Amino acid sequence: MRPNLNDVVAEAMKLSIEERAEWADRLWASLEPQADVDIARAAEIERRVRQLETGEVETIPHETVMTELRNKFG
Repeated sequence: MRPNLNDVVAEAMKLSIEERAEWADRLWASLEPQADVDIARAAEIERRVRQLETGEVETIPHETVMTELRNKFG
């Protein structure tokens, strides 16, 4: 008999955080061919690095973002 989703999730929650992260990575990788994901991820990283290097975009310090979010939603 095939296990149901609730049973699989319950067993997964017994794993350590590191094991759950690995399990999640493997599960995610099974949804799309990994080579395609790796290529797309690398292209996106390169694009974002170029944007930072050319000044097309600027970073916002974490503290500023958190303060703005707290003021908006807090």
